[in-house]
Amino acid sequence: MEARGGSGGAGPACGCKGIRCCLLCEGPAPAAPPPQEKGNFTYCPAAGLAVGNECSAFAGWAFPFPGVFLLEGFINQDEESEMVQLMDQDDWKLSQSGRRKQDYGPKVNFKKKKLKAGGFIGLPSFSQEIVQRMKAHSALEDFFPVEQCNLDYLPERGSAIDPHFDDWWLWGERLVSLNLLSKTVLSMSCDSEDSLQLFATHSQGSGESNHSASPQASQTHKPNNLTPTSACENVDRWDIDHSSPPRLIPYKEVTVDILLPRRSLIVLYGDARYKWKHAIYRKHIEHRRICVTFRELSAEFTLGGKQEKLGKELLEIALTFQGKPV
Repeated sequence: MEARGGSGGAGPACGCKGIRCCLLCEGPAPAAPPPQEKGNFTYCPAAGLAVGNECSAFAGWAFPFPGVFLLEGFINQDEESEMVQLMDQDDWKLSQSGRRKQDYGPKVNFKKKKLKAGGFIGLPSFSQEIVQRMKAHSALEDFFPVEQCNLDYLPERGSAIDPHFDDWWLWGERLVSLNLLSKTVLSMSCDSEDSLQLFATHSQGSGESNHSASPQASQTHKPNNLTPTSACENVDRWDIDHSSPPRLIPYKEVTVDILLPRRSLIVLYGDARYKWKHAIYRKHIEHRRICVTFRELSAEFTLGGKQEKLGKELLEIALTFQGKPV
């Protein structure tokens, strides 16, 4: 099947199929542009809380948001430049929603749940030091990646990725991503009809609850797309005020923005992996951005699993670090 935008030799092709779209196949006036959810909470790493944004209806409220591990400055600028230069020496394949990709991993048929090595000969050599460095952190000391996917996002293509869960059959609990070339926002959403419990908050040391803060207080501030008016912008840490009554809202009304600085590493696990979908909206791609995602095997393919032998074989291939994109 030919990707949209690839016929007639007019202009660059895109990799979109079905309901997916990008700026290349939408044309000058798209009838129905993809949804661009606006985050009403921002994740604060120091507190482990999703805190209501100042210009939202949830200013002064927060809830625990477990399953996120964020490391800023995981690599330096020279390392980033070298990685990108090496990636660009290989071909980028067209992908959905204006992205380009490079895959290093086994050949998978997710619908039929079939897996084999195929042309997979390992992760790339430039990732060996990155993987080793991960193990210095307790959250990743036993992380053994079997797959690496490089995704290239470009604003002129309208690159994005819709809210989704990564596969659970093959891939394990931890999703590890390195954010290169520019900052962005990872948008988290949940389709559950259940109620989410919000708690009034106060900044550490203030002793003052903020649950009655006016949403109009910061409307004179006009941030760009990557710096939403957030209650945690100028506060080192927020704490939950347990003396105030909680508030219940539907999960589906909430979008949590996780701000990803350039050269940062993020790990999603637990609820952030299995309960909340993640997305990158095109409004949050202002410059070229490369995401390098590493995935581990699920329990079925590890020690004691019914496909342990295959998993061991694939992991041995991956960790040779002699691979090329497949």
